[in-house]
Amino acid sequence: KTLKKDLLRVVRDKEGNVSVDLTGKANGRGAYLKKDSEVIKKAQKTKTLERVLEVEIPDTIYEEMLKLVD
Repeated sequence: KTLKKDLLRVVRDKEGNVSVDLTGKANGRGAYLKKDSEVIKKAQKTKTLERVLEVEIPDTIYEEMLKLVD
């Protein structure tokens, strides 16, 4: 079973800004990714988050997530 603490939340606010939500409480549409570098790289390659959040996700967001899981 995957627990919330094993996940990273990425959120898109009303203005369309995307950020990694470390608190899990930021307002906006959120999507969760497992804290696993393979999962993050696959999401980047397949643009899964872009489809879910309906916004372009900058590479810096993926880089930030990869740093957090290392």
